[in-house]
Amino acid sequence: MKIAILALQGAFAEHGQMLDALGAEHFEIRQKKDLERGFDGVILPGGESTVMGRLLRDMELCEPLRRKIADGMPVFGTCAGLILLAKSVEGGISCLGTMDIRVKRNAYGRQLGSFSTEQTFKGIGKIPMTFIRAPYIVEVSGSAEVLAETGGKIVAARQGRQLACAFHPELTKDVRVHQYFLDMVK
Repeated sequence: MKIAILALQGAFAEHGQMLDALGAEHFEIRQKKDLERGFDGVILPGGESTVMGRLLRDMELCEPLRRKIADGMPVFGTCAGLILLAKSVEGGISCLGTMDIRVKRNAYGRQLGSFSTEQTFKGIGKIPMTFIRAPYIVEVSGSAEVLAETGGKIVAARQGRQLACAFHPELTKDVRVHQYFLDMVK
């Protein structure tokens, strides 16, 4: 099994460290030709969703990634990655739009509004959650299902082989969310 990590901007190195801890082979997507390499799943990291969306379009990565995901490629989006996957974005523009969720960008405010908590993640149990200028999921529809909430807000969802989190599991020492994704890929 090989996982590709979008490495245009954001916390991609930390996702690589989590995959290393789990013994999963991975590489970084930095340009269009990287999509030609064989891989079984892709991670869309946190960062700045507007910048990431523009880079995906400018570098001609958006449509090929969208097709791979639509064809069943497992994908895991965290924070900005969640925004990229959403079909509807309050305060922004949908980019990949493959997941039946509506999200609110920067829902928890500025950098000073960042926080950590511990909440239950369906199928895993209580996990640490780190939120940095995070979005949240306003609603899920279609076959999307809620996996975690905090403060009455949806912060993780799954739709088929798509997993999206508003928080940053890669910034903790807990590998269980990444293992959950790898189990989806298998």
